[in-house]
Order: sequence, then C-alpha cells, then structure tokens
Amino acid sequence: MSDYDLYELPNGIRVLHKTVPHTKVAHCGFLLDIGSRDEKPAQQGLAHFWEHMAFKGTEKRKSFHILNRLETVGGELNAYTTKEKICFYASLLSTHFERAMELLTDLTFHSVFPEKEIEKERGVILEEMSMYQDAPEDAIIDDFDAVVFGNHSLGHNILGTRESVSSFQQEDFFRFLGENVRTDRLVFSTVSNLPFSEVKRLANKYLAPLPARLGARPRLPFGAYNRVERVERKPISQAHCLIGGLAYSLEDERRIPFFLLNNLLGGPGMNSRLNLAVREKYGLVYTIDSSYSPYTDTGLFGIYFGTEKKQVNRTISLVQKELKRLREQSLGTAQLHTSKEQLMGQLAMAEESNGGLMQLLGKSTLDLGRVESINEIFDRVRQITASELLELANEVLCEDQLSILQYVPE
Repeated sequence: MSDYDLYELPNGIRVLHKTVPHTKVAHCGFLLDIGSRDEKPAQQGLAHFWEHMAFKGTEKRKSFHILNRLETVGGELNAYTTKEKICFYASLLSTHFERAMELLTDLTFHSVFPEKEIEKERGVILEEMSMYQDAPEDAIIDDFDAVVFGNHSLGHNILGTRESVSSFQQEDFFRFLGENVRTDRLVFSTVSNLPFSEVKRLANKYLAPLPARLGARPRLPFGAYNRVERVERKPISQAHCLIGGLAYSLEDERRIPFFLLNNLLGGPGMNSRLNLAVREKYGLVYTIDSSYSPYTDTGLFGIYFGTEKKQVNRTISLVQKELKRLREQSLGTAQLHTSKEQLMGQLAMAEESNGGLMQLLGKSTLDLGRVESINEIFDRVRQITASELLELANEVLCEDQLSILQYVPE
C-alpha cells in the first residue's frame, strides 16, 4: 500500500494515515502489541479486563463523560482484545476527529481503574463468560485453543477464568501496563479525508508529550504440540466439533498460500469444498467452515461444524475425505485460477471498508514492520502453484497431526 503516510514521534509511537478524499467519516484507533498471551498465569483475563476498564475513568474523566464524548456527535467508541493485540478505536464525522484522538489518548494512557468500577465490571465480565458458555459454537473455539496449545498462554481463554477475574485489584492493572506497554510497540492508525499535515499536527499535540517507554518485552514462544482427541458431554441439543492443529506464523512465506488453501477448503464462499461436500450434498450441517489464525511465532488451523449427535462420525469422515483430496489431488489449472480470483476479490472488498482498513494498517505495521499493499498480496497470490498447495496440504492437513474436540449432548 503506497498511498499512506507514516510519521514516527520521538517517543517511538508511529502514526499511520491514509487519506480518502470522498469520505466524511474518520476512523482512528490505537493498536497495541499486547494480548492475552502476554499474561502471566495469575493474570489470565487481565488484558481483556483492562480493555473494559479503560472506559471506566481517567485522570480527568468519569465513565459517563467518556461514553458521551463521541456519542453526542453521532460517533462510536469501541475496543477489543485478541491473543496478541488490544485495540481502542472510534468512528465519527471527520469534523470531530480531534475529539476522538484526544479521547482515545486519554483512555489508553491515563486510565485510573477506580476500585468501585472494577467491582462492577467484574460482574459484567463474569456474565460475559456465562454468555459464551451458553453458546457452544463459541465456547468450543476457546476450548480448542487449550487443546492445541495446552498450558501455554496461547491456550488461555482471553476472558480469563472466574478465579482470576474475581481476584484482580487496582494495582494489578497498573503492574500489567508497566510490564507490557511499549511506545515503540503501538501505533495510532487513521483513515479519513483529513490531510496528513493535520493528523501530524494533532499527533504532536496529543501523542508527543507521552513519555517514551522502550525496551524489550519478549514473548514466550510456543513449544511442542501433541495431538489430542477429546469428547465432552454438555447439556446441549446439537453436537459441535472442531478439528485442527498448528499452521504457519505471520512471518512465514507460506502464510498467503495457506490462506488460499484454507479459503478453498472452508472459506466464507458458499462454494467452499466443505460446504459443498457436507451441507449441499448431504444436508448434515447448517454451518461448516475452516479458519486460519497466524501468530508471531506459530499459527492455528481449525474446521468447525455442528450437527446431530448421530451424524458426528459421518461428518468427520466427510471432512477427512476432503482433506485427503487436498493432500493427494493437485488442483487443475482452471480450479487454481478460480481459487485465486475468488480470494483476491474477497480481499479487495474487505479493503473497501475504511474501518477495517484502518485496523489493517496498524496490525500490519506491528506484525511485519510495514504495510503490505494489496497489489503486493495479489502478486504473491498469482505466483502460487498447484504443487505448492499440495505440499502445504501434506504439511498441515494430515489426520495424524490434527486434534479433535467434540461437544456432544448428554
């Protein structure tokens, strides 16, 4: 992506901006290279809890003032936590951009974590846990992380445990921020119709005064993987299953080819092989898909479906049949071309979302140290060969390497 601007402040914070002249809406946010995998065992859920508490009070604002600051001008304020990232972001009319930038800076760097608010938000997060536990299609995804990554922090639930969340006090938040926040490992990303000169001026006004917090913050790499098969009985009416294992990291050159392979197998298109073979041909499932999540040092591949209890084994057999096809049958010229065109079309449409593009700018910069242009990705996709995909399938999609987690009705 060549049409974006990058500015690095003396404290190490990087500001990325893409000008979109035709829009009236600004999207902006802080992306921090901090996630649940950076928590110590006793800190499980603390990154996500911090995301919640950032909205509960700063040195100069109470929760009410934070929540109303953008809403009163029709804007939206939000946040999320992943295994490796925390993001605080906003969308609003470009005429109010400075309001959003100042507020995001305040809640990201000047939160005070009021004790009374911690107690209230603790209850909110415990209810959030209950909500996920009542949704087996969501809960199985979190539990599958633990199946693949075991006791490593990548296997921990982002929400934490009831015990850990119930134990956090104010000093735990300040300690976690002190251990993890690095100004050279966060970016402020924005997409709007504003000129970069204005974004740069505001960055110098609000971000430059922040003290530099530099230094290494190493992550514990994931070690050995052992295949697991597990069946858990649940008070549910439908069986749920997840099949998967390790895949490629963010910096692995095989990442983009594997995205293509995953998209062909169980991507969002209704013509995915799994959808055609299991849903359309036999009507065994409502939803079946595959996913690929690359991390800094490893990756996770998984296939999810829900079906009747009596159809679980048959559905697993059909899935394994499709995996075997990918391992043994090379794609023909027409199939390969169609798969490439489909993936490139999906990527192009995703880039049309300015909010998503804003986050992509930040994530790519944190993960790769640069922003991958869509043309660069397209060039790599066009270079993918059928033999390359066959090799990837035999490295990742072998049955003896894939773990299986089942939820079955009691």
